[in-house]
Amino acid sequence: MGNFLAGKVVAVTGAGRGIGRAVALAAAAEGARVVVNDYGVSIEGAEPTSEIAEAVVKEIEAAGGDAIAVADDISTMAGGQRVVDTALETYGRIDGVVCVAGILRERMLFNMSEEEWDPVLATHLKGTFTVFRAASAIMRRQGSGTLIGFTSGNHQGSVSQANYSAAKGGIISLVRSAALGLHKYGVTANAVAPVARTRMSANVPMELKEIGEPEDVAALVVYLLSERAREERITGQVYTIAGPKIAVWAQPRELRSGYAEGAWTPERIADFLPGTVGVDPMPLLAQVEEMARAARSAKKAP
Repeated sequence: MGNFLAGKVVAVTGAGRGIGRAVALAAAAEGARVVVNDYGVSIEGAEPTSEIAEAVVKEIEAAGGDAIAVADDISTMAGGQRVVDTALETYGRIDGVVCVAGILRERMLFNMSEEEWDPVLATHLKGTFTVFRAASAIMRRQGSGTLIGFTSGNHQGSVSQANYSAAKGGIISLVRSAALGLHKYGVTANAVAPVARTRMSANVPMELKEIGEPEDVAALVVYLLSERAREERITGQVYTIAGPKIAVWAQPRELRSGYAEGAWTPERIADFLPGTVGVDPMPLLAQVEEMARAARSAKKAP
């Protein structure tokens, strides 16, 4: 057992499988007492079972760690509150929350139904909010704490996962808002955009050239939960980890601007914008176009 998180209490959502499980195990191995939350659903969000979370608790205990299972649905306010309340009732405090829980319902935007949109936003985005909301109230009084949300490179956009992409973009803005609003209370907030082999990554519609394992992601999360990261004042950041690679995403900022003399009209904008303010090309759009060209070439080949 290590001591990177000795004395800390950490709650992890979506901790029954994949990255969430790896984070829970790694946090426990580094001395944290862990609240293991998993609603135990399939990748589409169906068939809940509490056995998933309980199995991870048994793994932690078998390795000499301390953990407790919570099978609540964190897409509800009561479920998010229950995760934090369990930490307080069992261990007396909450030092970190890691929101990994998520589901997928893949569909092209023009075919996507409300039933495919709402649950994905509810699990990813609202599920992060409910836990952040409950934890931040306690952390504010404690004068310390760490919030970690899970986003994705798909926050840039997605061909057939508009629901997932929108949720992941929202999580980044939520994390940045938490970092700004909670800074004076000694609470940090960051986001991780992992690239790792999981049951969800198998549904990514593009080939992943850089990919690692859930354990790689867990190592970064443990660091962000630690006092070492707090001493470095790391907050409001988005990190990608893909095997041996760690990257930080840029903060949003204006790229170029231009000014009119007098009022804008559609005609003046049409004459002015393309050659001055211009555009910021989408890297993923270039990939999509290249894939389409390759597909057309393959069809033409004898």
